[in-house]
Amino acid sequence: MRALVAGLCLSSLLAAGLAAGLAAGCSDAAAGGDPLRREFRAAYPAQATPNGRTQRFEIVAAPTELPLVDGHRIRVWAYNGQVPGPTLRVRLGDTVRVQFTNRLPQPTTIHWHGVRLPNAMDGVPNLTQPPVPPGGSFVYEFTPKDAGTFWFHPHVRSSEQVERGLYGVLVVEDAAPAAFTQDVVWVVDDWLLDETGQIFPQFDTPHDLMHDGRWGNRVTVNGRLDTELHVRAGERIRLRLVNASNGRVYLPDFGALDVHIIAVDGLYAAHPIAAAGFELAPGNRIDLDVAFNDYTSARHEIIDRFYAPQPNRLASIVVDGVSDARVSFASPARAWVPAWRDGLRAPITHTFRLNSRRGGEHGIQWTIDDHAFAGHDHAAPPALTMKADRFVRLQFVNESFRLHPIHLHGMFFRLLARNGRSVDEPFFRDTVLMHSKETIDIGLVPLDVGDWMMHCHILEHAEAGMMTTLRVAAD
Repeated sequence: MRALVAGLCLSSLLAAGLAAGLAAGCSDAAAGGDPLRREFRAAYPAQATPNGRTQRFEIVAAPTELPLVDGHRIRVWAYNGQVPGPTLRVRLGDTVRVQFTNRLPQPTTIHWHGVRLPNAMDGVPNLTQPPVPPGGSFVYEFTPKDAGTFWFHPHVRSSEQVERGLYGVLVVEDAAPAAFTQDVVWVVDDWLLDETGQIFPQFDTPHDLMHDGRWGNRVTVNGRLDTELHVRAGERIRLRLVNASNGRVYLPDFGALDVHIIAVDGLYAAHPIAAAGFELAPGNRIDLDVAFNDYTSARHEIIDRFYAPQPNRLASIVVDGVSDARVSFASPARAWVPAWRDGLRAPITHTFRLNSRRGGEHGIQWTIDDHAFAGHDHAAPPALTMKADRFVRLQFVNESFRLHPIHLHGMFFRLLARNGRSVDEPFFRDTVLMHSKETIDIGLVPLDVGDWMMHCHILEHAEAGMMTTLRVAAD
């Protein structure tokens, strides 16, 4: 009888013209799966699909001196002698093989932020790998499961190493990319420079720890104050924004430009959405579809308005001339994203409480459920064990007055509610910003087995203890 029901269900789905992945979800329904899990089916692949091609890269982390910000030479730590580090571009299905060498005076790792990969390649020291010592090396190898915009950075002393300049971008292009006339990466960062124009040498200061992390006095795109993008009328570009700041949140204002978000944190949205009002927290990425239909020359200033009393210029887009390469194609933002309208009726699997207290190495500790994470805690039992391929509802209660962008390794989630009110975001995330005294609910279906980090992506908060581990166990 079960086989008959499954067969009838499959036939009806195919007759309706639905995707084969949803047919698999209907088969799961015949087997008695829960509706929230069924709704998730085919949202994104459970397994990578290697195409047999390996893309090989070498990355070296080392101190250097570069003309950054306003052209002044700044002492930094860099990947391959550049800040931002290299943008690695691969196609979906390619295997990425990175030979990493550490020439820093400190141990380090590379964490591939947002990439769903084998747990051993996640770059978390003492959890997924030993830290790479000065002079040491490590090989990262994985096949990304998703096309999108991702980035990489250290997960050792991140509040110092990222601030010194260690970050780069991984772009996983679709197997058949949409015909944008340009594909551009903007890495947004802020720098705290002293009176000599060098990086302020004190890290994890009491001020930064007690507030919203280290906010700099210079805001740059791709390491410069004068970034300009030149386009022609008639072009349609894909603009990938990455927030690599330790703590600063951005609210990009594109003015009169025709801008739509097509992907958040790497994954395509269900449909294009207006870019206005999106808070780009540390760790977040957004992919923008920008159409230049105005045939007059113009200069557009892109402004950050998160902190209203002090807006920051991010970059300029200059329209000059008319393009011969005018294109027309459907937006790639047409992913299956579960609505999970019944997600708030599901029981809360766990409520995480976020707060701070006095004590610890820095004089203040940031806590999750009254616990401040320390290095030795990697060997402790995880804060939560979840079964793979099962719907989970997590709640976060911000008991503090500070911002907390919460980042989960190894999995994507959908925001369900803020302060008990349902939220209808047509996209997944790997990082969500929590405001003062706010409560959020998220829904997810973890797929990848292993122990994964969860932490605040204000790096000073993570350094002072706002981290924990989540275990995904095989069903």
